[in-house]
Amino acid sequence: MNNTVFAEERSLTLVCVPETGLATYSLETAAGLAGIHPEMLRHYCLLGLFGDALARPAADLIFDDDDIYQLRRFEHYRRNNQVSRKTLRLIFSLWRDIELLQAELRYLRDS
Repeated sequence: MNNTVFAEERSLTLVCVPETGLATYSLETAAGLAGIHPEMLRHYCLLGLFGDALARPAADLIFDDDDIYQLRRFEHYRRNNQVSRKTLRLIFSLWRDIELLQAELRYLRDS
């Protein structure tokens, strides 16, 4: 039996991918992407649907892709299920809490 060992030369190629910032949208652009009037989006912000940072009347209203996704969810439930805006606030607050708890659970499982 031959005990010859074959050494395989392997090389690693490191690829650097530059970090790109998240896309951001103005009030008008975000409202257009969701198919609603900008004043409706401003009202959602004042209700606190996007968190406390955007709930202030003088806040600079800048939205990202996650906000657009949430906004489309708001509109889906409001239009298709006749959910009131105040009920939306409660539902999405609970969903945010659930998502945070799920992320914490994933972190604890991976640790």
